[in-house]
Amino acid sequence: MAFFTYIVASQRNGTLYTGSTDDLIKRTGEHREGLRHGFTAKYGVHLLVWYELHDTRHAAFRRERQIKEWKRAWKLELIEKSNPAWADLWDGFWTVDGV
Repeated sequence: MAFFTYIVASQRNGTLYTGSTDDLIKRTGEHREGLRHGFTAKYGVHLLVWYELHDTRHAAFRRERQIKEWKRAWKLELIEKSNPAWADLWDGFWTVDGV
C-alpha cells in the first residue's frame, strides 16, 4: 500500500495546506470539490502542487508534521524545486505507475 504526504494550494504562492493520506486521488478530489470542510474549503485550497510517496502511514504522517513546522519560504522552495510552474498535478497523477 502507498502513503502520501501532499501540499495543495489556492494558487501560485497562495494559501498552502499540507496533509497525508493513503488515497491521494480521493483526498485531492475531496479538496477540489470542497468536501473537506474547514481550512481548505474556506480558503479555496484545491490545487495539488506537490506530493511525496512513503512506504508507511507513520512515515507519511511524520513528514506531514515536519513540513507543517517549516517556514513558508521552505515550503515554497520544496514546491518550486519539483513543480516550478505550480502546475496542478491532479491531471498528471492519473498516469503515475503503481498508484
